[in-house]
Amino acid sequence: MKMWKKVLIGLGAVLVLLVLGSVGFLKWSGAWGVFFPSRVHETVAPAIPTDLAEPAVLLFTKTNSFRHVEAMDAGIPLWNRLAAEQGFAVFATENGAVFNPDDLARFEVVIFHNATGDMFDEDQEAAFIDYLDGGGGWIGTHAAGDSSHADWDWYIDSLIGGVFTAHTMGPQFQDARLVVEDADHPATRNLPAEWIHSEEWYSWDANPRDSGFRILVSVDESTYEPYQRIFGSERDLRMGDHPIVWTVCVGEGRAFYSALGHAGAAYATPEMEALLGGGLAWASGREGPGCDPIVDGSGVETQDSSKGFTGRVHAQDLSWGVTREAGRGGIRPEIPRAARPSRRSRTGADCSMGEWLSSPAVALASGLRS
Repeated sequence: MKMWKKVLIGLGAVLVLLVLGSVGFLKWSGAWGVFFPSRVHETVAPAIPTDLAEPAVLLFTKTNSFRHVEAMDAGIPLWNRLAAEQGFAVFATENGAVFNPDDLARFEVVIFHNATGDMFDEDQEAAFIDYLDGGGGWIGTHAAGDSSHADWDWYIDSLIGGVFTAHTMGPQFQDARLVVEDADHPATRNLPAEWIHSEEWYSWDANPRDSGFRILVSVDESTYEPYQRIFGSERDLRMGDHPIVWTVCVGEGRAFYSALGHAGAAYATPEMEALLGGGLAWASGREGPGCDPIVDGSGVETQDSSKGFTGRVHAQDLSWGVTREAGRGGIRPEIPRAARPSRRSRTGADCSMGEWLSSPAVALASGLRS
C-alpha cells in the first residue's frame, strides 16, 4: 500500500507540473485567449493624464483572443517613436472603457495594434463608430484584421472588407513580393516599388477592392505558397488579386489597415517604419487625400474625389433616412442607435483557432514553423 501511495503521489505531482507547464506555455505563446477567450468589457475608463499633450494618439492593445507577444514587444516602441517624430503624445491602454465620447475626443488617431477578440460593449462600439464617422483616424495592424472580430459586422464591412479565412501554414512564414499600387500616398511614397517581406500571409473571404477601398500594397501570390497545410490537410488560400494594405474613408474619418506584422522582426525593417509612419501621417489628416463629405444633386454622399479618393456609400446607410448637418454644408446619414448593426449577428469562423494553429505550441509539435 505504501508503494502504491507513493506512485499515486508521484503521478499527481507530474500531472500538476504538466498542467502548470501547459498554462505557462499557453500564456507565453499568446494562445491562452484562444482556449479561454475573454469577454471582459471594462466599465471604468483609465485615467488619462490631464496634462497629456496635444495632439495625441491612443495606442490600443487589448487582446481578448490571441496575443501577438512578439509583435507587441516590438511594435509598441516603434509606434511611440513614430508618434514622437510627428509631434504626437501617446496614451497606451488595454482598457476598452476609454472608448467613450469624451475620452476619444482627445485623440486624433486610434491605433489597434494587433488588438483581438470581443473588445467592447455596445456603447463602446457606438462611441468608436461615432468617433470615426465624425472625422477621427484609425490604424489597424495585422491581427486587427483577423476573424476574432468577425461578429462585429460594422467593423468587418467598414474597415476590413471581408472576413479573415486563414493564413499560411506549412510553412507559416514565407518570403513574398509586395507590390506598391499607389506610390503617391503618404504610407507608400517612401517605399520601393516592390520589396520582399517575410510574413504569415492573411487571406479573406472577400476582396476589399471590390468594396471601393483604396489599395496601397498587394502581395504577389506567385512568389509564395498560399496554402494552409496542417495535420495532413491542405487549404487553398489564393485570392488572385490579393490586397495587403489599404485605406478607406468612413464618414469623415480616415481608416488605414496593414496585414503585415506578426513577427517582431518585421517592425525593425525600414519598409515597415516608412509604411506605418506614413499611415499615421495620413490617418491624422496631416498628409494625403482627405475624407471630406460631398453630397451630389441626388443626395448621395461620396468622398472628395478631387483629393484622390472616391469613397464608398453603404446602401443601408442611405436607407436610414435620418441626417445631420455635415461639413461644407452637406448632409450625411446618421445611424440611429437602435439601427446600428449588432456585433453578434455575424456567424463567421473564429480566427482565434486559426491563430492558435500558428502558435508555438502547434508549430513545435508539427514542425511547421519556418
